[in-house]
Amino acid sequence: MSGRISEIKRKTAETDILLKISLDGAGNASADTGIGFLDHMLILLARHGFLDLEVSANGDLKVDSHHTVEDVGIVLGQAIKEALGDKSGIKRYGNSRVPMDEALAAVDLDISGRAFLVFNAVFTNDNIGEIQTQMFEEFFRAVAFNSGMTLHINVPYGKNDHHIAEAIFKAFAKALDIAVSKDARIDGVLSTKGSL
Repeated sequence: MSGRISEIKRKTAETDILLKISLDGAGNASADTGIGFLDHMLILLARHGFLDLEVSANGDLKVDSHHTVEDVGIVLGQAIKEALGDKSGIKRYGNSRVPMDEALAAVDLDISGRAFLVFNAVFTNDNIGEIQTQMFEEFFRAVAFNSGMTLHINVPYGKNDHHIAEAIFKAFAKALDIAVSKDARIDGVLSTKGSL
């Protein structure tokens, strides 16, 4: 891993997680969370966001997917924040619209230091594989609040839950890639306050 990097380890009574990230990567990823669909989404996130990402998580999956999914989101958010450092030179804002067959996801974000989540997506089923579909909102809430990001996720239409989830993760990846990219015209941080 090279560039803006972070390594976060988090261990609780419910989960044990190690996550490494490079914001200036090539999309290389490995994910082993015990939840196949989450692994798939994390690898998509890395590939489409040009992040290098390694995630290893052991959680209490005998209970359900909740603790593992949420805690991976917490650690990912912390790692993004740490890797960004003082946020000097970053574009700060990013947005993307991604279609996945019949589904469309739109993600708008601001790496502002002000954590907020708007999540408008409707899933038909309770689960996709081993993950509860309601956990996608919890995952992105954890990412937003631990990275200090304002994050709006909207799915105006879609029928297939797999397609909806995949479009969300890809759109988030592309919006994040834009927001963390540097612009030589930015002196310090992109804020009239002088800090983010």
